[in-house]
Amino acid sequence: MEAARQAAGEAIGVFYDHRQNAEHAADLHRSHRLREEIASLMQHAEALGRAASGADEHDRSAAEAKPEE
Repeated sequence: MEAARQAAGEAIGVFYDHRQNAEHAADLHRSHRLREEIASLMQHAEALGRAASGADEHDRSAAEAKPEE
């Protein structure tokens, strides 16, 4: 889309405003929706990573607390 904007000589604010650029409005909406989905997936991945890290730490602490036989 950036190549199309540059070829058209449009200002960034005008080209990426779906209200002013009906020709690319569907692409702009799709791009925005995909960015939101990526952000949501990244937050989910970070939460899973924190949970896994916490579980690993808990497992290590439990193993260290066991008396040796």
